Amino acid sequence: MRALLPALGMPVALALVQQQLLLRQPPRLLALQTSDASSGPATLNLRFSRPMERASLAALSRLDPAHPARWLGSGSTFSLSLEPGTVLNSPINLSLAGRDRRGAAMGPSQWQWDPRPRLLAVVNARGGEQLQLQQPDGRWQAVSPVWRQILGVEPLGDGSGVAVVSRGQTAQIWRLPLGQGQGPPQQLGSAGLFAHLSSNRRGELLIQSGGLEPGSSRTQLWPRGQGRPRLLQLEASGPMRLLPQGGAVVVPTSDGLSLHDLPPRPPRQQTLPGSRDLSSFCPRAGRALLVRHWPDFRRSLELVEPGQPPRQLWIGPEAVLASSCSGNGDRLWLALVQGTQRPELTLLKLDRLGQVQARRSLHNWELEPGTGLQFDPVGDRLLLVLRRLSTGPAAPSEPEVVLIDADTLTLTTTGKRARLALWLPPVAPVPKGWLG
Repeated sequence: MRALLPALGMPVALALVQQQLLLRQPPRLLALQTSDASSGPATLNLRFSRPMERASLAALSRLDPAHPARWLGSGSTFSLSLEPGTVLNSPINLSLAGRDRRGAAMGPSQWQWDPRPRLLAVVNARGGEQLQLQQPDGRWQAVSPVWRQILGVEPLGDGSGVAVVSRGQTAQIWRLPLGQGQGPPQQLGSAGLFAHLSSNRRGELLIQSGGLEPGSSRTQLWPRGQGRPRLLQLEASGPMRLLPQGGAVVVPTSDGLSLHDLPPRPPRQQTLPGSRDLSSFCPRAGRALLVRHWPDFRRSLELVEPGQPPRQLWIGPEAVLASSCSGNGDRLWLALVQGTQRPELTLLKLDRLGQVQARRSLHNWELEPGTGLQFDPVGDRLLLVLRRLSTGPAAPSEPEVVLIDADTLTLTTTGKRARLALWLPPVAPVPKGWLG
């Protein structure tokens, strides 16, 4: 027994020694990710190896160019947010430094961070259509082959690439990597008669596809990277949408909208009854805009927030073409159309109580079918694809990319002809010198 006691004590002693060695090591940065859930134009989430002093992070870290920012959080998890109203004209050089609660200094690290989204556009090309990406210097670069037709585009929510449904001899689904190490298109399968795409901030991709034959429809959830897809047993009456923060999917049914948790979470379903469509998500988790259809043919816009029933913000006879919102829904925008002979397009800006803050009539324009209304919090602007209404026998004009000031609703044409335009979400910061 006496000989056994020292042997039993060895693992405990070894664990104590390892613990002391770990405590003597300087703190480290474990994770650095972008976040949309912010009231400001851009936010980073940071996780450290041990509890840090927030005051030291604020005092020792640097932004170049300098921008007003604030540190929030405690323990080992923090966020760095640019103050509302900050305008970015270039990427940011970020120098991270600080001390933990014992006073031990973290080794400084240098990062390049560009929170600005970039424009993706589907444009006409010789032989069909092509996907192009606008570079930071304003140039447009082709990022896809020329296909006979591009049927659908979905930027991956982590900014790493884009998913495309193309039509050539057959309809195919592709994933196009973008950014560092950009590779060739990855074929994900046949689209069949239809294909609907959705992505979340994790970079996961949901694909609904199928044909007219019974049992031909299927729903796949592709992970970020090169993993294999998971087949989901879900029945839907329309396109499904992944929850932006991940972990669940919104499923339209004949009875309303259902929220299904995804594996590895235990199966759970919540249902909101009524004739409603999911219009758009707000950046803050758990918030979304719904369009409700009434028996008298009116439509209403509703804001959904965690733990609360939908709250009506607007109601009227106009058709709701698209919507968007900022932060937790403190600002909202609607694209409405009314009339049949010469439909009138109108933009509304609402506050979170539903009060109209601004209105803009776009009587010389129409919204290109299949396009939406997207908000860029960094530039505080909205993205639309509009077509000028022609008069008399003149040929219809080509659709073009248009930017709208989010506060004044002032319209600025970009001169870029495109059938579809979308924001590509910004990627996470990279070590300095890697940003292309």
